[in-house]
Amino acid sequence: MASLFRWVSRVTRRAPWPTKSFSNPRYQLLPESLKIEEETLPYYLSERFYPVRIGQVLDSRYQVVGKLGYGMTSTVWLARDLPQSRYVAVKVFVRSASIGTLADHERDSIRTFLTRNPVGRLPNPVLGIVLQRLFQVLDYLHTECGIIHTDIKSDNIMFGFQEDSALAELEQAELDSPSPRKELDGRVIYVSRQIPKPKRLAPPVLCDFGAAFFGDKLHEKDVQPDQYRCPEVILKVPWSYKIDVWSIGCMIWDIFEGHNLFRGKDPELGVYRGRAHLAEMIALLGPPPPELLNRGKLKSKFFSESGEWQAGIEPLPPVSLEKLETNLEGADKELSLQLMGEMLQWAPEDHKTPRELLNDPWVAKSLLG
Repeated sequence: MASLFRWVSRVTRRAPWPTKSFSNPRYQLLPESLKIEEETLPYYLSERFYPVRIGQVLDSRYQVVGKLGYGMTSTVWLARDLPQSRYVAVKVFVRSASIGTLADHERDSIRTFLTRNPVGRLPNPVLGIVLQRLFQVLDYLHTECGIIHTDIKSDNIMFGFQEDSALAELEQAELDSPSPRKELDGRVIYVSRQIPKPKRLAPPVLCDFGAAFFGDKLHEKDVQPDQYRCPEVILKVPWSYKIDVWSIGCMIWDIFEGHNLFRGKDPELGVYRGRAHLAEMIALLGPPPPELLNRGKLKSKFFSESGEWQAGIEPLPPVSLEKLETNLEGADKELSLQLMGEMLQWAPEDHKTPRELLNDPWVAKSLLG
């Protein structure tokens, strides 16, 4: 069993916590034939998932309180850090970390924050704080650690808790009304609990490094969420750190406007396809430069030798980035689209770095409210 611990609560107490009994028998037992939680994931194998049980103590220290979520490579649990008298999140990884893209079923993130907001988007000051922290952490990851995240999206930017009342509420709910579960082959699979809305949030944190790569060499593997895939990934151009910058450019639109900038939905097949995604990019950014196409192993799949579009679907009507309809007006609109334009460039060498983006005028203006 491997695990990654990230603090959920910043509240500390002097006296160590004693263990609690989570043996309440009044839980709903689900039928064995019903697939739930991680069982519904593609390529699920039970032996890869450590059989965590609510109430057990991990590493002689962390008592499991309840299940918070699951993914292709892990399950996530709320636990009581007994010596430190505080709550933590325990992420228990599967035996193999090479089984594909992570699923989106973990704790309180920007994505869940958006679902709680009636307008479905982040206010300017909140987005400004998120971007500032994101550019700071990416600068550190890229320049100091040599790590490419590859999976930046709103689900993977988490808010910490300034106080732990919501976590204590979840614990009490588990004691009073235990989570539904199924028992199969000597293991228990629990239904996840949603954390109640906290009273105060801490600054956002970038998490989930299960799909990260070291940046000491160029890569060609398929990475990134579909709608956030950058040109070099689709065209099989060797990629590096700048793919994280492209992802942020797409995510800004997603979390501020409430819908994807690129969808990549093929009009003939009705599902995501690289050719549909590239057609949307061409409509927004114009044709890709020949220098980029000539580096792509899949150039001939989408373009002629001379660089003409030949992917089998009609080109989309052109629309420049500056003419997109947004929820902003005046200077705010101009500055925000300028920021996106610094990240959404065909060639990775034309993107600004996270350190350069930290000084962006729109980020500074947003932080002022």
